[in-house]
Amino acid sequence: MRHVLMALALLACPAAVMAQDVHFLGETHDNPGHHARQAERVFALQPKALVFEMLTAEQAALVEPDLLGDQSALQAALRWDDSGWPDFGMYYPIFTAVPTAQIFGAAVPREDARRLMSEPVEAVFGVDSGRFGLDQPLPSDQQIAREAMQLAAHCDALPAEMLPMMVNMQRLRDAALARSIIAAIEDTGGPVAVITGNGHARKDWGAPAILAISMPDLTVTALGQGEEGGGAPDGLFDEIAYSPPTPREDPCAAFQ
Repeated sequence: MRHVLMALALLACPAAVMAQDVHFLGETHDNPGHHARQAERVFALQPKALVFEMLTAEQAALVEPDLLGDQSALQAALRWDDSGWPDFGMYYPIFTAVPTAQIFGAAVPREDARRLMSEPVEAVFGVDSGRFGLDQPLPSDQQIAREAMQLAAHCDALPAEMLPMMVNMQRLRDAALARSIIAAIEDTGGPVAVITGNGHARKDWGAPAILAISMPDLTVTALGQGEEGGGAPDGLFDEIAYSPPTPREDPCAAFQ
């Protein structure tokens, strides 16, 4: 049965995609269809490493083969219920799609995120910030566009002085993803699959753009995932796939 599933997954994954070093698999975090597709793609790609936006490096180190067969034990070991991420049941099939894949975490620790309130992004990132472009300001038009996107994403409720910090948070997370991907390539030889939000997977602004600066010889593909009837995710992707929309409460209600 597993060979049949592998054949079906391969048919859904073009040869040009299979040939890449790094595969960004974007998502809307609470959409189960997006996670199901990620698991299918990981199974088809058979990557040597998986990089999760949702895990810190310390959490990733806890993922051992004996835990992969026990969803509840893995969930507890990762302290997933305290993380703020959606239902672990949506992510678990991604972990088990290729049990031999090495797991890497790229989450920015909360204490580092708080440091952005008072420190520049390159200082928070630390060593090699220049390699990942954090020592340079964004082009002015991109900075303006990113701040506008952050304002809209937070229901126009953020004070203007917070917007540059929110943009720096995205840049910090993109760079952290790129750093973890490079570590995964160096440790395993690749290919690497990356589980992350659409915003970090976009090739024009996100972690792929930082990889293009820091390790330009890598070949990269990016999948963005939208919801039927809701349009494509913002940004540049090699491929966009759609799943049924997830019922959710008005995200702006909390700001009212």
